[in-house]
Amino acid sequence: MKKIAYVFPGQGAQYAGMGKDFYQQFSESREVFDKAGALLCMDMCELCFEENNRLDLTEYTQAAMLTDIGAILAKINTLGICPYAAAGLSLGEYGALVTAGVLDLYDAIRLVRLRGQLMQEAVPPGVGGMAAVLGMEKEIVEQACQKTDGIVTVANYNCPGQLVISGELSAVEKASEKLRELGAKRVVSLKVSGPFHSPLLEPAGEKLAEALKETTINKPQIPYVANVTAEYVTETDNIRGLLAKQISSPVKWQQCVERMIADGVELFVEIGPGKTISSFIKKIDRTKEVINIDKAEDLKKLDELKSL
Repeated sequence: MKKIAYVFPGQGAQYAGMGKDFYQQFSESREVFDKAGALLCMDMCELCFEENNRLDLTEYTQAAMLTDIGAILAKINTLGICPYAAAGLSLGEYGALVTAGVLDLYDAIRLVRLRGQLMQEAVPPGVGGMAAVLGMEKEIVEQACQKTDGIVTVANYNCPGQLVISGELSAVEKASEKLRELGAKRVVSLKVSGPFHSPLLEPAGEKLAEALKETTINKPQIPYVANVTAEYVTETDNIRGLLAKQISSPVKWQQCVERMIADGVELFVEIGPGKTISSFIKKIDRTKEVINIDKAEDLKKLDELKSL
């Protein structure tokens, strides 16, 4: 029997129209959109399905993406497939938490709505920045950040040759110039609303920790891999702390995937908008099978898994 892992994308994969076909075709998915909209007092269908200027704003993006992920999961969960483990990139970790039974879906949607607001508000516009670094070893990127005046750190270890740095805008710009001089294939400034996964976001993590105190956390029914540690979480003891810390800590996505591969995971099922995670996993290990479920028609890819 193949070991299957469900994996979930992070912010940036969203697009207008995501989840619309699931909403139209499946009552389970429709219920998720309707309940999420009622919970957050917003028209979630309009936010996710129509072209608008809110979908790319962090305070809305995260709730919209998790609603889409939850709606797809609701349908997949009727198919009788049993994943061995779960993981998600940044925001996507909340999809893993829902899959593992750690969080109720609607508690998770409420939390990521707050998370998005806190991250949006944490640093004034123009103070922070992020940049993607392509074609450079992680040790060189780490050292360049350490030797740069100001606050700049690695924010994402996405896959071999693709990292993201984050921090004070001036420090990110200085580190970017150093990395170009050191031979990076490309260093690209990202159009983001804040310096995510940097120490500048620690106040947002502290505020999220207060909300987590009031949130029910259940023992994982299957293990999930935490972004902060790239290790399996099987008990409830440290989950709240990991989620609070995740906002300002590097996302160790490559290490998360390598951890699951080392444990024998053979097939990764990406659930949610786009194919970003599938692309990363193929760059981490081309021998592993990856499928993505974004559209309703993608469900046919799961037919052969029902008997596993």
